[in-house]
Amino acid sequence: MVFDEDGSLDPTLKFLLYTVLALAVGKMLWEWLTEDVSRWITVDLWGLITDHPWWSGLIVVGGVVLLVLLCKLLLFVFGPHTYTYAGPDDTFVAPLDDAPDPDVLTFKMKQLAAMSATGFEQACADLLARDGFRGARRVGGAGDLGVDVTARDDEDRLLILQCKQYQNTVGSGHVQKFNGTARLHHGADVPIMIALNGFTQPAIDFAQHHQLILMGRPELKKWAHGQHLYDVLGIQSATQ
Repeated sequence: MVFDEDGSLDPTLKFLLYTVLALAVGKMLWEWLTEDVSRWITVDLWGLITDHPWWSGLIVVGGVVLLVLLCKLLLFVFGPHTYTYAGPDDTFVAPLDDAPDPDVLTFKMKQLAAMSATGFEQACADLLARDGFRGARRVGGAGDLGVDVTARDDEDRLLILQCKQYQNTVGSGHVQKFNGTARLHHGADVPIMIALNGFTQPAIDFAQHHQLILMGRPELKKWAHGQHLYDVLGIQSATQ
């Protein structure tokens, strides 16, 4: 594919395009240097430097400084601007110039995939807060008994989220464990299990039988890209 699922140019194709461009520019420069510039450097320019060493030194220093400033400017303009999670508590950091609307939190799927497990859970909590859920917080950790994120909606219903950032699809065993704790132990009104790379068919069948809500990769992408959670899942609330 030319573009990935977030609309970015495929990295391999981008590397090949840059390589072809660099080779073409390099060939042009080599021909120019070997034909015309070599005589100018070895005869004309060297004579000018030996006649005016101090002025030549200042020009060289100034040229180096300008080159460094130009490189920094190009890196700032064309360099990558991404959302990242950093710090001991995975605090969200967002560059101001990355999104057209800084009030709407969004993530690309490759950003979610690159996070730590804790960062992925925190991202889900932040998306809940973006959608207006109350008390959205990450509580996952050792002994969490299947709950990674909790929140309440405008009808005071309790949401319990379990967030799986696995590279493979999530199997039925994990869904069964979540079913055993989400409602009975935590009292969830809306139990939701999120999997970055989806679920196996037995897991989907089990969840449908026990009325568990599964959010696979397509639904997660819509949510991460700005849609309200309940719109993605087809859940009605008092404000909708």
